[in-house]
Amino acid sequence: MNMPIVIPAYEPDDNLLALCQSLVESGLTNIVIIDDGSGADYGRIFEDAKELYHCIVLKHAVNMGKGRALKDAFNFLMNEQKDLIGCVTADSDGQHTARDIKKCMEALEQNHNHLILGCRDFNLPGIPLKSTFGNKLTQKVCRCLCGISVSDTQTGLRAIPRDFMKELLNTDGERFEFETKMLVESKGKFEITEVAIQTIYDSKTEHKTHFDPVRDSIRIYKIFGRMFFRFILSSLSSFVLDILLFSLFCTLFRGISPFWYVTVATAFARVISAAYNYLINYALVFKSSESHRNAAGKYFCLAIAQMCMSAVFVTLGVWAFAFLPEVAVKVIVDTILFFVSYRIQNQFIFK
Repeated sequence: MNMPIVIPAYEPDDNLLALCQSLVESGLTNIVIIDDGSGADYGRIFEDAKELYHCIVLKHAVNMGKGRALKDAFNFLMNEQKDLIGCVTADSDGQHTARDIKKCMEALEQNHNHLILGCRDFNLPGIPLKSTFGNKLTQKVCRCLCGISVSDTQTGLRAIPRDFMKELLNTDGERFEFETKMLVESKGKFEITEVAIQTIYDSKTEHKTHFDPVRDSIRIYKIFGRMFFRFILSSLSSFVLDILLFSLFCTLFRGISPFWYVTVATAFARVISAAYNYLINYALVFKSSESHRNAAGKYFCLAIAQMCMSAVFVTLGVWAFAFLPEVAVKVIVDTILFFVSYRIQNQFIFK
């Protein structure tokens, strides 16, 4: 099956040529390299890749970033190679072997609509601490904020189906953050399959990377932050509506039932605010493609459970801390439930 290998390269060394040689020797000859504005000093390497290994070399006049390089390669392939089922992306620095690239290709052949990740094992000895720490931190943030659980969020070895390649052309991200955005964009559309690969770091020399740990990390975490910020705005507006309705219903029902008025007020306020919150989360926050029947059913089961927990704990809190206003107790209880609700909605309800 037609599955080109895409290698973005910025100021590469001879590791790029070694990778090309191993690929050709393994029978993989459809190789597209993107010279991401490396300059004249690196021209020899790209010329050798073309002359010796018959690679297609696309060229940026200036450095435009890994994300832009990948998107330009996707666009080129979809225009020039009509029969491709997808492509495999690999790094130019010698961390990916022809054997592992083949493993990812085989995984995509078996799962045409999956995003295949070649994942390293960061628990092995000899891996730089900054690489281990950075990946594990991003892994936890990705799981907590996006509901996506993968063992290697920063791997450059990926097999991407054609339909996803087409969709990624309009995806934000011009530099290293594009690969993180790819994970986020796959949610609910393309299942992620992991393939174990070699973890290669040359302990004799300092690993060459163009990843800026501050600037590029900020770009990556902004992706997670935007998603969570939308949820905060949605929840905050629902929370304000809930509090206003709760205060109104407390005033209305306090004289009718001195003990149960808090529970009744909580229930009425939560039903109205939950309906509002569901519509906002479905359409704007998670942009779900799940059917309303499934999403609404799961959402309102969660809302009922959350409402009951809120009513119980607020009622107990009002009696246990009589010196606090009902609204203050509700704020404390619902803040805790807020984080629990986000995790459940992100992972199980809106897809």
